[in-house]
Amino acid sequence: MTILVSRLVQALVVALLVGAATFAMMRSLPGDAAWRIAAGRYGYDNVNAAAAEAVRAELGLDGPWLGAFLQWMGDLFRLDFGVSLVSGQPVIAEIGHQLGASLWLALAAVGLSLVIGPPLGILAGLRPGSLFDRTLLVVSTALKAVPQFLMALILILVLSVQLGWLPAAGYGQPRHFILPAFALALGLAAVNARIARDAMAGVVAMPFYDFAQWKGLSRAQVLWRHGLRNVSVPLLTYLGLQFVLLVEGVVVIESIVGWPGIGHALVHAVFARDVPMVQGTALMLGLGFVMVNALIDLLAARIDPRGAR
Repeated sequence: MTILVSRLVQALVVALLVGAATFAMMRSLPGDAAWRIAAGRYGYDNVNAAAAEAVRAELGLDGPWLGAFLQWMGDLFRLDFGVSLVSGQPVIAEIGHQLGASLWLALAAVGLSLVIGPPLGILAGLRPGSLFDRTLLVVSTALKAVPQFLMALILILVLSVQLGWLPAAGYGQPRHFILPAFALALGLAAVNARIARDAMAGVVAMPFYDFAQWKGLSRAQVLWRHGLRNVSVPLLTYLGLQFVLLVEGVVVIESIVGWPGIGHALVHAVFARDVPMVQGTALMLGLGFVMVNALIDLLAARIDPRGAR
């Protein structure tokens, strides 16, 4: 109950800070916002001074900042995200569609990272200092050092352009998931592997682990009953940090592969000066981070061996 209350307070603080920060940043961008919004509505080839002035008058872009901000915050507390300045559609409806596409991609990436990283890390942790352990350290360090957008470009060059195995972009079919999900997952798997390795090596070095084998349990039984439960706690904790890395990667990779998700929408909304879309998208990402961390805290408290009785 304490965890839920603290996360609810954190969600309210996040909503206030994200709303203020995005509003200030969008208002501080150089250039004429009216021209950008008009270009987003009518196309860059069709926009003119009359269209820009009409948009300026319609949206009151020359009005005071404080009044506009207070109005947006008031709408937010009524769960009214407003309408897109470009499309005229409700922001919550557009975000709902885009968030679904991003969530599927994020879940695929996290799933792949958990399939790849922790098993390799556990194997290395069972034999610390071995050739496999040293090789995993080198490979995981190299993968973590590669930015996710660069990883996506490398995978496009190799798997799409050179080998022709996967489409370079697109959405709607299962094969479209593979390339962007791998681009996001490899960096996450590299860190997962190191966390699992360090946790497993620490567990193996504990006296209770040797004692369990001395009692007659097989190595597989000791690993299943005592090793995996202890390793899962730091892995769960890192999942909260993975969400931050996923948000950063999704914004870029969705734009690279043409994925119609919330990151792709955020980039286009920034260029179009679509303030309600930027504010709503950033707010959903921030609240998503709070929700993920609350779930992780509850799961970690549930499986932590120190809490077991």
